[in-house]
Amino acid sequence: MMRGIAYGVGVGPGDPELMTMKAIRLILENDVIAVPGKAAKEAVAYQIAAAVVPELADKELVPVYMPMIKDRALIDAEHRKGAKLLEQYLDQGKNVVYITLGDPTVYCTFSYLQHVLEADGYQVELVPGIPSFCAAAARLGLSLAEWDEPLHVVPAVHKAADPLDQPGTYVLMKSASHMAEVKELLRRSGRDVQAVENCSMAAEKVYRSVEEIPDDAGYFSLIVAKERHD
Repeated sequence: MMRGIAYGVGVGPGDPELMTMKAIRLILENDVIAVPGKAAKEAVAYQIAAAVVPELADKELVPVYMPMIKDRALIDAEHRKGAKLLEQYLDQGKNVVYITLGDPTVYCTFSYLQHVLEADGYQVELVPGIPSFCAAAARLGLSLAEWDEPLHVVPAVHKAADPLDQPGTYVLMKSASHMAEVKELLRRSGRDVQAVENCSMAAEKVYRSVEEIPDDAGYFSLIVAKERHD
């Protein structure tokens, strides 16, 4: 029996209308849908997709636990466990569609499963979705890069105490847990700063300056810091 294909499918940043037609088609055409989290129907990615594809509720939903822990050995073990779970379906000739927020190539949990699946000889295909930082820039009415400006997408910037001194625009992701430190870096950078929390979701909030960003901003917070051109 031919093995199935594992698809990593981005469902976009939050607004169901931002899902791609290809993502919708793959969900409709396949019976096994994997979702990050312990309870599939509670996952944000599921809720986004279900708003467009109500048939999703009748699919075989496979929750894949992807813990946010720092112990590398433990997290590697969980990733391998998740990949082996998907392999059980792939070995039956069934395709597996793993739905994920944003785009599957940008800080995505599926990438960890992809490494294991490909090492084990399974076919993996990635289906792009609108990344959160593109959606946030659009919500803010900002161009991320013009002419020859570089674009820096930086995770957890507080770890490196990055002075944010390179030319171009910085996008800061995954920094909510250390927002107070990140805000101090932003103040010192002299950049124009705006941010979106829960972009394109029901609880969306927009911040037009460093001072407006709360220290307890939520996990889905994204900052755009542009060079000043006086």
